Amino acid sequence: MNANSRQPIVRNLDEITPVPCPCGQSSRLINAADGTGMSLHITHMTDGDAHMHELTDELYYIIEGSGHIELDGQVHALTVGTAVYIPAGVSHRGWGDFRAVIVATPPFDPDDEIATGG
Repeated sequence: MNANSRQPIVRNLDEITPVPCPCGQSSRLINAADGTGMSLHITHMTDGDAHMHELTDELYYIIEGSGHIELDGQVHALTVGTAVYIPAGVSHRGWGDFRAVIVATPPFDPDDEIATGG
């Protein structure tokens, strides 16, 4: 898709090859290359590494499984139906065995993913 076309996009999860990310494996259905103002990923999280984004806000919605998320040192339980808003600048990591829909705005940029340890 041409990044400047601003056309509707229709993709099925089965068409996407998952890629490694700090949280596990991410299927990036809508991404920055599509020229949208946001991105949409389905991520399978198991044992994540703490990281943050300087520019990107993220919204997680848990669709399968359970686990935990750490946000600036505070741990929260996650189950199906839980939503988590992560503003830019908040260190976070997830662990357990769960899948989340992740919406990011502006669109996810790998150069904006900064390891924070922990």
